[in-house]
Amino acid sequence: MNSYIVSCCSTADLFREHFEKRDIHFICFHYTLDGKDYPDDLGQTQSIEDFYQSLISGADSKTSQINAEEFVAYFEPFLMQGHDIIHLTLSSGISGVLNSANAAAEILRSRYPERKLYIVDSLAASSGYGLLMDAVADKRDEGMSIDELRDWVEENKLYLHHWFFSGDLKFFIKGGRISRTAGAIGTVLGICPLMNVDYQGKLVPREKVRPKRKCMMRMVEKMVSHARDGLDYSGKVYMSQSYCMDDAKAVADMIESKFTKMNGKVLINHIGTVIGSHTGPGTVALFFWGDKRED
Repeated sequence: MNSYIVSCCSTADLFREHFEKRDIHFICFHYTLDGKDYPDDLGQTQSIEDFYQSLISGADSKTSQINAEEFVAYFEPFLMQGHDIIHLTLSSGISGVLNSANAAAEILRSRYPERKLYIVDSLAASSGYGLLMDAVADKRDEGMSIDELRDWVEENKLYLHHWFFSGDLKFFIKGGRISRTAGAIGTVLGICPLMNVDYQGKLVPREKVRPKRKCMMRMVEKMVSHARDGLDYSGKVYMSQSYCMDDAKAVADMIESKFTKMNGKVLINHIGTVIGSHTGPGTVALFFWGDKRED
């Protein structure tokens, strides 16, 4: 049986060591900070801390997705070496990168007709996307074939939950995810919008909660309501945060006290430079397996 490559985009927001340990390959998005270009390379070129400090100081950050030519250059060496590839992209609900990956795959399938190159829309983002990739690596290690794995992802990706809140609405307003009027009112009143990723992979505001501490508790309540097996949840829990580790740890402590059967401790990652360009500092995100995301 030919070996196959498990791959994703850098926006899965795991630590580099995690990717390497699980043998998950990744390709980098890009961002521009005050006119200077950087790869979204998990803090190697610019540290995550320096990135958020720059945003706090007023720097302007713009992001760009991976183009088809970059995907061709990334995928082709694996194919030349005789490997098949399954690549999960950042959610099509928040990025057009799926189109670039598919365009590259069409080019490469004509060059390597004997190889399999599967492109799958994760419908996930940040470390929720990372939690999905971790499960993909588990299935590969259990001996699942690439075809079986592609089908498994399609059948199970909507059981992955993403819940977010932010104590700073500036960047959500800037990106158009919250209107300027609602954002201004929310800032004055100290409202923390509680958001999730829906069944189309889009980020959707769900509730307006104040103050922030109550929003943290509400996030935990969402996990109680939606987690697989409720308080008997035995899966992994990932979180990511944008320069607000104390808030993330507070939520993690609540979760660990309620879900005593979960697989290990809550793993807290950084929200990386691409996702973080849109959330800004002050965002906490929670990811777990639960009931199916539906309309």
